[in-house]
Amino acid sequence: MSLLDSLNNDLKTAMKAHDKETLSTVRMLKAAVTNEQIKVGHTLTSDEEVSVLSRELKQRKDSVDEFTSADRTDLVPALEKEIEIVERYLPEQLSEDDVKSIVEETIRQVGATSKADFGKVMGAVMPKLKGQADGKIVNSVVKSLLS
Repeated sequence: MSLLDSLNNDLKTAMKAHDKETLSTVRMLKAAVTNEQIKVGHTLTSDEEVSVLSRELKQRKDSVDEFTSADRTDLVPALEKEIEIVERYLPEQLSEDDVKSIVEETIRQVGATSKADFGKVMGAVMPKLKGQADGKIVNSVVKSLLS
């Protein structure tokens, strides 16, 4: 079952259940996936679908940070609910220990020895962890291992 099929089924379920939060979030995800399909001109691969979902998740997490720093905590619960809904469609996230072991392996593979190799390591490790780990976590693990 493709992501769009899954989103369509969940859209119908949310409509029947009168679940407005889920309905609006699923509509937004469906629109993002459809727009990406139009942009690239073909049906999305599973990697491309994960990219779209990751981008949507990151936007919401960044918004939570912005609202929190701007003292608009009244808007945070709705965004946290959206984050929870978006995460349902993403692959299971790796633990920090799993990320650390993958980063250590990648550092050995590329022969990185110092902070100057940060970009090389990130470029090699992010495709391996696409959709499975937050970029901020990967960034901090790479920095800590290279220092």
